[in-house]
Amino acid sequence: NVDLSLVTDKPRDLTVTSTDDEKSVHAAWMKSNRICLLSMRRSILDHLKSDMPTDCTTKELMSAINERYRISSNDDIGSIMQGLFNMKYDGNGVVRDYVIRM
Repeated sequence: NVDLSLVTDKPRDLTVTSTDDEKSVHAAWMKSNRICLLSMRRSILDHLKSDMPTDCTTKELMSAINERYRISSNDDIGSIMQGLFNMKYDGNGVVRDYVIRM
């Protein structure tokens, strides 16, 4: 299951007394977490990755993204929309950067 790390909590760290079942569950969860993190980070634009945590689980990364892009009230939405409608390309720089700012 690729989404194992999203739907279950991280298993306890392995010890010398861990059973084979615990080891296989831990290995499957770690593989799922690694695959999910890779696919999530590949889909995020490079300039947005700077504030993202680097050593985390998939759930922690999802929480960080959610916290970063949460809009708290209608006032915030209004000011963001007003800024978007008032943006103008001034001819300086690359159009790509202007579109990303939008």
